[in-house]
Amino acid sequence: MSLWRPVAETVWQGRDDSAEASNATRIFQTIQQQAQFTPLSSGIALIGFECDAGVKRNQGRPGAAQAPDILRKALANMASHQGHERLADMGSVYVEGDELKPAQRALSDAVTACQQSGMRTLVFGGGHETAWAHGRGVLDAFPGERVAVINLDAHLDLRKADRATSGTPFRQLANYCDERGREFRYACFGVSRAANTQALWDEAERLNATLVEDLHFRREALPALEKVLAQADRVYLTIDLDVLPAGEMPAVSAPAALGVPALDLLPAIEQICRSGKLQAADLVEFNPQYDRDGQGAKLAARLAWQIAHWWA
Repeated sequence: MSLWRPVAETVWQGRDDSAEASNATRIFQTIQQQAQFTPLSSGIALIGFECDAGVKRNQGRPGAAQAPDILRKALANMASHQGHERLADMGSVYVEGDELKPAQRALSDAVTACQQSGMRTLVFGGGHETAWAHGRGVLDAFPGERVAVINLDAHLDLRKADRATSGTPFRQLANYCDERGREFRYACFGVSRAANTQALWDEAERLNATLVEDLHFRREALPALEKVLAQADRVYLTIDLDVLPAGEMPAVSAPAALGVPALDLLPAIEQICRSGKLQAADLVEFNPQYDRDGQGAKLAARLAWQIAHWWA
């Protein structure tokens, strides 16, 4: 596959407790590392998207291209429980310079191939331009089904622009669905009214999106999610880490002044995972250049850990 590379063996390392018991394992010991991109018939395909070209175009803080391996390293030493043994590292798609479009195409093709072979996909971005590629790959894998796109994010990312950026993915997915006569089912939870112009709110209303603001998350998120899930056959979950408060997640392109705490997000993530409809998930916008003592990487990896565990 073009624009693809395997992960260095040095990434998946951790503490070895195997002398204690046969099940005293950590993820670096149970993950399947693929030397070539060959989808399996089942399991969770972990794919990196080494990209911050969309962030740069959107005038954000670059650095997310280094995120996938940093998040892998943070995940590696966590305990391996039910679900984690199903993880297979399929390597990373990368961007050459500012050539975003071919990299997004490569990621879409990789996602579709994994989904059609029987795998679910867990992608470590990259900026939120990851979502256009990941979402398109899921839509292509299930052309006749109702796919709900659930975005945990402070931003709607429905911008209108001359070229793709980290702020355009859901407008692109909406246009993609419209061109194919499909309904675009979009929900954004944790969205900040202060961080989105009225034009973006108007676009969300035009698309009949389900919106839950950060101020109302605790009260409204779970009931709204129940309705979204009931009307979907498959779900693509994308988590922009800037939905979290800056105090919990400093390592993003656009830190949130308010945000939704992780302990409030997790019940919503669990509801999605346990619905039986989650087909794909990603974590995006992590920027290791602005992390503090690995705090952000550890939290992002814990979210990925929970998704793989609840997915089981």
